[in-house]
Amino acid sequence: MFNYYKFWSFILFMFGLSFVVMGYNYLMNFYSLFLDWEVVTLNSTYLSMSIYLDWMSLLFMSSVLFISSMVIFYSSSYMMFDLFKLRFLYIVLLFVMSMMFLIISPNMVSILLGWDGLGLVSYCLVIYYQNYKSYNAGMLTILSNRIGDVAILISIAWLFNLGSWNYIYYLSFFDNKISLWLMSLVILAAFTKSAQIPFSSWLPAAMAAPTPVSALVHSSTLVTAGVYLLIRFSELMIFFNMSYFLLISCLTMFMSGLAANFEYDLKKIIALSTLSQLGLMMSLLFMGYSVTSYFHMLTHAFFKALMFLCAGLIIHCMNDSQDVRHMGGLIYCIPFTCTCFCISNLSLCGFPFLSGFYSKDMGLEQMGFYYYNLYIYLLFYLSIGLTVCYSLRLIYFCFGNYNGLFSLSCYEEDFSMMFSLIFLTIMSVMGGSMLMWSVFSFSDFLCFPLYLKLMPLVFITLGAWLGYSLSLLNIYDSIYGIAYNYMVELLGCMWFMPSFSTYMIYNKGMYYSKMSSSFMDFGWGEFLISNSLPSLLTYISSFYSFYQLNNFSIYLISFLFMIFFLCLV
Repeated sequence: MFNYYKFWSFILFMFGLSFVVMGYNYLMNFYSLFLDWEVVTLNSTYLSMSIYLDWMSLLFMSSVLFISSMVIFYSSSYMMFDLFKLRFLYIVLLFVMSMMFLIISPNMVSILLGWDGLGLVSYCLVIYYQNYKSYNAGMLTILSNRIGDVAILISIAWLFNLGSWNYIYYLSFFDNKISLWLMSLVILAAFTKSAQIPFSSWLPAAMAAPTPVSALVHSSTLVTAGVYLLIRFSELMIFFNMSYFLLISCLTMFMSGLAANFEYDLKKIIALSTLSQLGLMMSLLFMGYSVTSYFHMLTHAFFKALMFLCAGLIIHCMNDSQDVRHMGGLIYCIPFTCTCFCISNLSLCGFPFLSGFYSKDMGLEQMGFYYYNLYIYLLFYLSIGLTVCYSLRLIYFCFGNYNGLFSLSCYEEDFSMMFSLIFLTIMSVMGGSMLMWSVFSFSDFLCFPLYLKLMPLVFITLGAWLGYSLSLLNIYDSIYGIAYNYMVELLGCMWFMPSFSTYMIYNKGMYYSKMSSSFMDFGWGEFLISNSLPSLLTYISSFYSFYQLNNFSIYLISFLFMIFFLCLV
């Protein structure tokens, strides 16, 4: 049988190679290309399709295509026994196409096509396993993202005031009213798509999707779409004070790092770490370091996709159990997967000379040189310590001593899964240095005092020690689980944000809608308000139709009545 998965994986990989060559060529020659195809013109109105290619869009497209090709190759084994595996492939390809639309568009209308396409296709992927949990997660995902879609629609209307939908013309143009509204709407849209506070609850819920989807959607494409959009609008952001948005993104980073340390679901831990890194990208953006944010977005995509694919293989081996307490001793059974997982985790922690180190270290140093206050500074460093804490806690749980809580397992590493892991591991090790040497051909010299230079190392060491402490089940359960149960609930449930996003919004609404339904549809309201005017109109219209259909007899009767009254007079 012809293997569609491997065919499309090869096609996407070839496109990714061509785009990376073009991207480096454009970067070295300071070259960009703007294509505008005028589809139809009617008087002074025209409909056109625009494409903007520069080194940012080309390198981002190449990273998305590389990751999607590896994910599809991985899925050829992962989804082998699924009944609807061809449907799954087509949905993933639709997703990649929507992402391409979003990346190359300098036009807000075509961005909306890609933006809405991402939301719709991600909903289809989240509800792929058809059960109540997936349906609920899908509804939370799509309804949170609809807020951002509406913000994009309103920003299109605001841009129309300037005469065109091509936002790229108006980035350096500053009109206080229009630019303020446009910037606010774009930031709202980016916050919903990149799951910043208060829209954070949909990202861990979306882990109900198949694991290859999580690797593609929640590492490099859907969640980074908001960051990419703000990178494109970064020239407009310098006109405004972004301190409030910086605080929100730093709190997102801190909150998700805390929640990951109290979570036991393997995929949700990785989703919360993605949320933490998105907060880091956003905060770098709001400080004005858009290229550093873009750099971290690319390096993060590779090691986070690798982490998800390793997690999928571990879940596969653990008979579909996602609880990290059921794991342990996996290093003896699936050594290759565990090695790749450790590399991706260490890259996430910023281990020296892995890809995550280059972008995170640069971001930390630039933040240290910025003129923000001590509160932001401490939030940054605490979040870095928490990143190391939950990463090493995860490693200790999965690969440390086996605790005997789960015995049913089937260990298997096949070629299709391992091949994808090899490529992503190479990119997780070498991708950061290659991008660093090409994008930042010359870098700023940042001179720090010794205690500031050693500050990241101190927090990393503390985080590693705390991660080890939290991985010991007897200590963790006795101290945190029993004595401080409410605190564990608060920190582990993302400060109750899933509750705020779901039943705390619709609970009262359901009650009021039930009251109005019982009064209006099944009570006096139906008779007095809803039914009175239609009944009156029906009566009048029936009278008029009777008059029109029987006009001869009515004239005769009215003539007889008139004669009768004349006789009486």
